[in-house]
Amino acid sequence: MTKQEFAELTGQGVVLMDGATGSNLRRAGMPVGVCTEQWVLEHPEIIVELQRAYAEAGSRIIYAPTFSANRISLAMHGLQDRLIELNTELAKLTKKTVGEAETGGDCVYVAGDVTTTGKMLEPRGDITYHELYEVYREQIRVLCDAGVDLIGAETLMSVEEAQVILDAAQSVCDLPVLCTLTLEADGNALFGGNAVELVETLQEMGAAAVGLNCSVGPDQLESVVASMKAVARIPVVAKPNAGMPVMDEQGMAHYSMGPDQFARSMMRLVEAGAQIVGGCCGTDPRYIRELRRLLSDYGAI
Repeated sequence: MTKQEFAELTGQGVVLMDGATGSNLRRAGMPVGVCTEQWVLEHPEIIVELQRAYAEAGSRIIYAPTFSANRISLAMHGLQDRLIELNTELAKLTKKTVGEAETGGDCVYVAGDVTTTGKMLEPRGDITYHELYEVYREQIRVLCDAGVDLIGAETLMSVEEAQVILDAAQSVCDLPVLCTLTLEADGNALFGGNAVELVETLQEMGAAAVGLNCSVGPDQLESVVASMKAVARIPVVAKPNAGMPVMDEQGMAHYSMGPDQFARSMMRLVEAGAQIVGGCCGTDPRYIRELRRLLSDYGAI
């Protein structure tokens, strides 16, 4: 997918993404503490069913389950030597899955998913720019070689982290890069920066779209999205959680918003300026289907 093709896609109206992966894998039986990417590769039927359901619900962009398949995160499970295998096989699996899904004739694009390593850059942390750059460059190169259509950098903790990812991506490919940070309801990032700084900095660096994901529920983010839209020359992304979670005795998270309430709240984010929308933790294909219905009624897609 070229940057021009991405601009044409977003120029047609609101673009619907997928919903959560991790929380749905937990519901499907994935244990706590395992390497998600390894578990998915060992149980491919679960991600195939989930991704096909997202495509059928109307998602135009679906994230490959390569979220933490970078060298630093994989090393926590002793799997750093399987980096090429995991990223390649999971990206190809997603490409095959959404290519076979019933999508109503619309093309579904696969985003290679990258995220925070959990390491803070110097001087706040102990990792250098160059070290982090090489970690992301390695993963993104493999994802590009595997045939992803774009890069989705999500659940990032600081603007600086997003800058490193953009630099790394642009050094190995010309694919569109979407960058979303986890922002508080006041618009601040967890490890540095805020919503306005995020947009102003990353659009100058060449990001194809910027915004937020995970965070809180959409009912708390209207002013944050509006503040981003006020300075944005590129599409604003909103992919929040299904409200706030409550943990049960088995360690399972239960989120406060059902599909109807989530979709209605998301429509307020669309009115505030969000142009690429989806769901994060706690959402599933029902949420995307209901959001698509409201977007269609609204004439946004």
